[in-house]
Amino acid sequence: MEHPQAKLIAHPESEAPILEMAHFIGSTSALLRFVEEDEAQSFIVATEEGSGISGLSLAIHLSKALPDKKIVLVTKSDLMESNTKYAQGGISVVLDLENDSFEKHVEDTLIAGDGLCHENVVRFVVEEGPERFHEVVSWGAEFDKQENGDYRLGKEGGHTANRVAHHKDITGYEIERTLAEMVRKYSNIEIYENHYAIDLITEHHISGASIADGITCYGAYALDREHKQIKTFIGKTTIMAMGGAGQVYEYTTNPVTATGDGI
Repeated sequence: MEHPQAKLIAHPESEAPILEMAHFIGSTSALLRFVEEDEAQSFIVATEEGSGISGLSLAIHLSKALPDKKIVLVTKSDLMESNTKYAQGGISVVLDLENDSFEKHVEDTLIAGDGLCHENVVRFVVEEGPERFHEVVSWGAEFDKQENGDYRLGKEGGHTANRVAHHKDITGYEIERTLAEMVRKYSNIEIYENHYAIDLITEHHISGASIADGITCYGAYALDREHKQIKTFIGKTTIMAMGGAGQVYEYTTNPVTATGDGI
C-alpha cells in the first residue's frame, strides 16, 4: 500500500490505521540528505529476539569506540528479556592453562559438533573466550569461586577438561543483568524498549523499484507496542541481532520472544 504523501511504500500487509500513524520521508533524495546530516550519524542495533548478549555487548562496544556517535538500541521487549536471561549453564572458556589449552577446547568442540562446525569459527571463539570472559567480569559480572579465589570450573558433557564458569545456576541472568546495567551507563546509547522492528528501509520501498535495484539499508520501521505507533529510525548502519527461533517448535524451553523474526 502506498502512502498518499510519499514515494515510499509501507509493508504490503499494513492496514489504513498503521499507514496513518507511519512517519515517512517523501523521497529518496530527502532520505539520503537526512542520512548524511550529523544527527543521522548513528548505529541502529535492532534486537529481534530480545536484548540478548550479542545485541547489548555490540551496543556497548560501539558506544565505547564511537563516543561521539549515537547508538540506537531497539528491542521488542524490555531490556532484561532475552534467551540469554534464561541460560542456566555456564560459559566454556580456557582459564586453567596448566590443565587445559585452546587446542583441547577446539578439539572437544569439533568432536561434539560432529562435522557441522567451521573450524576457523570455532578457533576464533575459543581463542577470544578468555578476553571476553574477563571483559564481562570487568563490567560487573560475578562467577563462582573456590576458597582460594580461583574460579570454580565445571566439567560438563563433551568437555575433557574443567572449563565451564558459572554464576550459581543462573549464569545467563547474571550476564544479562550486567549488560543491561552497562548500556544504561552510556549517554550516547538510546534505548527503545517494546519496539518491534517490522521492516528495514531500503531502496525496495521506493515505488517502481525492483528487488534487484539496490540493497542499501537506511534504517528500520518499528512498532511502538505501548503507544501503537510506527516509528522511523534512520542511521548510517543498521545491525540486526536476531536471537533464537525456538518458538517455531511446539515444545521449547525458549522464552516467547524467541520467534526468529529476523529470518
